Amino acid sequence: MSLILKNVSKNFGTKKAVSNISLTLDKPGVYGLLGTNGAGKTTTIRMLLGIIKKDTGEITWKGKEVDRKRVNFGYLPEERGIYPKTIIKDQLLYFANLKGMKKADAEKSIQHWAKVLKVEEYLNMTADKLSKGNQQKIQFMTAIIHDPELVVLDEPFSGLDPVNTEIIKNVIIDLVKQNKYIIMSAHQMTTIEEFCSDIVIMNKGKAVLQGNLKEIKGTYKVNRVEIDVNKDITQIIKDLGLEIEMEKNNQYKIKIEDEEIAHKLLDKIIANKIQVNKFEIQKPTLNDIFIEKVGG
Repeated sequence: MSLILKNVSKNFGTKKAVSNISLTLDKPGVYGLLGTNGAGKTTTIRMLLGIIKKDTGEITWKGKEVDRKRVNFGYLPEERGIYPKTIIKDQLLYFANLKGMKKADAEKSIQHWAKVLKVEEYLNMTADKLSKGNQQKIQFMTAIIHDPELVVLDEPFSGLDPVNTEIIKNVIIDLVKQNKYIIMSAHQMTTIEEFCSDIVIMNKGKAVLQGNLKEIKGTYKVNRVEIDVNKDITQIIKDLGLEIEMEKNNQYKIKIEDEEIAHKLLDKIIANKIQVNKFEIQKPTLNDIFIEKVGG
């Protein structure tokens, strides 16, 4: 099984929303789709799900042209897609029916996911009575209630507190274990790094960087060192002409150009008999890479 987009483009009038995008999901897991607002992510998602028509290119799933009737997909849009004045359980049954589920199977699935997502007490309430976070969990449930093969998550952690974020993360981990194909679009780069082995970064409708995240990061040199010590080392850092990126409670993030200067810094700290709790030389984060590629 695989999802393949080959030279896909979409125009809206004179505006080129997506220009010759190509990507391949050839194994289960989470694929990161990144870009600034207006970069073409949502348009790409809607084309690959058959929601809107592409102008050029090919989109295939299991070797066949994508068709909404053929692809068993789940979609969590960035915008709220639940009805505020309708009972939650009725909505879930309605969405399940749209996906071809029998009522008995739908009710069983609703009870299962309501327990997993900890929203059982809200099933007989209208959506407008729920917090934004619980509305997001209900919307997430509509995307997976029918056990789809391909799941597209557009900002899945929007509006969630840390506890509910962890719940959704655990569900995504379980979906990967079930060999699901997942495309995730999110602005939290740490989340993308946590889940995604492969990414594509879009800017102005084009792919400006794509591939295996580990291999991409391997092409970059180290650019910072993170230190946790028991005394103020500001003067030692300044004596070496280094820039402090972050400083808090004797914890530092310091910009460096190479490993050699980092080791010089460590030698000076030790020479001053300062206790070192952490000393980590780091390569650029995905956030750094993202800003480099689209920040201009």
